[in-house]
Amino acid sequence: MKKKIKKDRLIFNFTGYSLTFLFASLCLIPFLLVISGSFTNEDSVLREGYRMIPRVFSLEAYEFIFKAPKQIIDAYTVTILLVVCGTAIALFLTSMTAYVLHKKDFRYRNRFSYFFYFTTLFSGGLVPWYILMVKYLNLKNSFLALLLPNLFSVFNIIIMRTFMGSIPVAIGESAKVDGAGEFTIYSRLILPMSAPALATIGLFIALGYWNDWYAAMLFITKPEMYPLQYFLYKALNSMAAASKIAEKTGIPIPDMPKESFKLAMTVVATGPIVFLYPFVQRYFIKGITIGAVKG
Repeated sequence: MKKKIKKDRLIFNFTGYSLTFLFASLCLIPFLLVISGSFTNEDSVLREGYRMIPRVFSLEAYEFIFKAPKQIIDAYTVTILLVVCGTAIALFLTSMTAYVLHKKDFRYRNRFSYFFYFTTLFSGGLVPWYILMVKYLNLKNSFLALLLPNLFSVFNIIIMRTFMGSIPVAIGESAKVDGAGEFTIYSRLILPMSAPALATIGLFIALGYWNDWYAAMLFITKPEMYPLQYFLYKALNSMAAASKIAEKTGIPIPDMPKESFKLAMTVVATGPIVFLYPFVQRYFIKGITIGAVKG
């Protein structure tokens, strides 16, 4: 009987790992094609399409992107500052709000929860938001215009509150008996035990700041304040506009690696954040699983 169970388990594990490897490979192949295409000569891409191994190796697309190194460095600096500062502040606000809302002795927690949830159903719209940010808060061409929009998320608060609900209430009560205040309980007991949820939400927030270009399009006009995604978006639009003008007017322009440039842009924009994921993977899986089960 034990041999049969062991054999069944081996078959199950082999099948599970094989399917996981297959699905992982299917997800990895497009990314490898993007990397390979970014190092391929433009004519080769147009003639033969994308290949796993470049037939004609070329750094032309990356040379085009880094032709103005100061601009790309400024864009990286703005984005990294946004990710670091925004993630830290947003995690503090999200975890503190979730801590208050999960406490059963907080008299108005249901009312506040309703107000937060209500904002996920309705919004004031783009025009009132723009007027508020530009006319009343005077945040045009300001770092805060990029920082504030993604600073607070009700979805993240719900995940955090659900995770904190799995922490035994007796821990906080025993700390109160020993004379600890609410902030001490929150900072020294609840936060260290909420590391999986913090890593999960931190990854969501960091990805949001890293990929954000919409706020820059609305509120930023100074090139030195462009975040990375918006800088690459402007570069791609400029290239497309130059090509259209050349087609209509017949004015010759230097050959530009349009297709390989798009792929190189993808590598430049996603590369650093991809390397961050392995460091938070185990916390991410644990945190999102607990949030899903306890709903």
